[in-house]
Amino acid sequence: MELNADFTKRVLVHADELRWTASPVPGVERRMLDRIGDEIARATSIVRYAPESRFSAHTHDGGEEFIVLEGVFQDEHGDYPAGTYVRNPPTTSHTPGAENGCTIFVKLWQFDPEDRTQFRRDLADGLLPEADGVQYSLLHEDARETVRFFRLEAGAQVQDLSAGGAEMLIIGGEAEESGDTLRKHSWLRLPVGHALNLVAGPQGADIWIKTGHLPFAKAPAV
Repeated sequence: MELNADFTKRVLVHADELRWTASPVPGVERRMLDRIGDEIARATSIVRYAPESRFSAHTHDGGEEFIVLEGVFQDEHGDYPAGTYVRNPPTTSHTPGAENGCTIFVKLWQFDPEDRTQFRRDLADGLLPEADGVQYSLLHEDARETVRFFRLEAGAQVQDLSAGGAEMLIIGGEAEESGDTLRKHSWLRLPVGHALNLVAGPQGADIWIKTGHLPFAKAPAV
């Protein structure tokens, strides 16, 4: 399966307009944003766990990163409330689920194969000022990518972060980019060389942004 697999194209998806599709696990559904592959795939998705749903134990051969958007995600390592950012690199394993249900934004098979840095943190922990009305936290940085969380006041701007491509998810509020209004759970991917110019809406915006990674995009090594 290929979905939004041309990384030279600008892609905007309003996730709330997509239907939920079943996963192989009862009670777990997903909205697919981009994908190369079938059940083993380089994939970006929003995934919804019904109460008491659970995956069986598995190892992430290609790594997994996710943000808890709603509810509390759980595995044998702990509870992860909304606003938690998690990186589970290649070779890590767990048994994920949600006693009371949850929704996450998740990316699979997009790690450096040699990455072994595993962590969890609050998106907004350690926010720093960057410009008028703009705060950010650096979530992760390596030779392939930079991952940040931005909190924008109304009318604040974020520009010129697109070296190596850019990808973002609106976690709360609204923003405008190239004439398009991005709302809660809108996902935008900009190709290499596309200038980024985000302007927060009247309620401000919370935004997860990853840059630099698109030249490394490829199908999983199965």
